[in-house]
Amino acid sequence: MIWAKKKDKIKIMLSYILYLQQQNRFIKMRQLTFASLQVKNLEASKDFYEKKIGFEIGETNPQACVFKYNHGEASFAIRTPLEPIEGMALGTGVALWFAIDKNVDELKEEFILNGVTTAGPIVETPFGRAFHVKDLDGYKLTFLESK
Repeated sequence: MIWAKKKDKIKIMLSYILYLQQQNRFIKMRQLTFASLQVKNLEASKDFYEKKIGFEIGETNPQACVFKYNHGEASFAIRTPLEPIEGMALGTGVALWFAIDKNVDELKEEFILNGVTTAGPIVETPFGRAFHVKDLDGYKLTFLESK
């Protein structure tokens, strides 16, 4: 009896999803253009991303630092908090992926020599070979050597 009720609920949900698709109510994302991470210490994070990771600083202001990027592609920034973050684990559940032109084995070794904390081995993904590091606030950064 319980299984029959669950099947009915699933049918209703699927019908509703089909209805929404027919009504063209879903937003079709074309491209992610900007990502910004709130950090506890902007100056320390700016130093980490520039000196340890090797990102080039583009624009800065007292609240944020935007790193240089290719025009028309997604840009990335770190910024001061938009709301109180004391006692919060900022990086939990967040991962940003960066496609790179460099060999991931060499890049991972460079990061280790620079004192960057890596998070696991190099892995094979559907997109290519990748590895992860964690920044000062625990955000996971993935560096991908595309197939």
